[in-house]
Amino acid sequence: MAARRPVFSHVFLVGWALLTTLPLAWAVLSSFKSDEEILTDPWGLPSTLRWENWSRAWGSAHIGRYFLNSAIVVSGALVLTMLFGAMAAYVLARYRFRGRRVVYFAFVGGMMFPVFLALVPLFFVVRDLGLLGSLGGLILVYAAYSLPFTVFFLTAFFRTLPATVAEAAMVDGCGHFGLFFRVMLPMARPGLVSVGIFNFLFQWNQYVLPIVLMQGEGAEKKWVLAQGLTALAVNEGYRGDFSGLFAGMAIAMVPVLIGYLAFHRQVQSGLAAGQMR
Repeated sequence: MAARRPVFSHVFLVGWALLTTLPLAWAVLSSFKSDEEILTDPWGLPSTLRWENWSRAWGSAHIGRYFLNSAIVVSGALVLTMLFGAMAAYVLARYRFRGRRVVYFAFVGGMMFPVFLALVPLFFVVRDLGLLGSLGGLILVYAAYSLPFTVFFLTAFFRTLPATVAEAAMVDGCGHFGLFFRVMLPMARPGLVSVGIFNFLFQWNQYVLPIVLMQGEGAEKKWVLAQGLTALAVNEGYRGDFSGLFAGMAIAMVPVLIGYLAFHRQVQSGLAAGQMR
């Protein structure tokens, strides 16, 4: 029985890998086909690589503009999330003060609060601040919803870092800010990369928040990629331009695939670091 377990686990993992990668590969290959090839031979390879599908989706379907808006929003939200999340997690993990546990569990409680329950009050708060239909308002909301998980994850990670290094730095004359930015943050790089990837995926694929908050005159020009792809699916589906639709989907997947291929080792090491120490 013991010898069968590795075989079963390997078969299961191979099947799971095929289940997740084949739809992605099919979507990418379909983005290079003509509409006729997609309808008549959906599982075959494209006769030639039609890059004009990508250029048409990027320009005519405004995917390029939505892509840029998503890049601006996610970049700004990630900077705010990682900066303030790391600072809060470090303080909660390394300093003792009254109310520390209350603050920590308040962040943990935020993870259990679904975004759908906050849509109506959040809409009025953002509107009263004059940020409705703006990329800046979306950046702040993304960062706020990413902070609970970031603080929860990094608090546990900062607790695993050796206290002797921090004590030696303080003896050498390093202040609290210098200790955090020059010593502790570099040591926490695996955890920062891991939680950064998770936050990137959450923010890049977010759809509900932009739908509610990107309203008003001229809001369509500030749509993010998820909104743009939804509009593209509706418009191109009625037009029969399936090749343009698949091209838009492939463009949306590129940053996620590049991020995973570039940082998958760091993500794995960051998730295992707390168990290895």
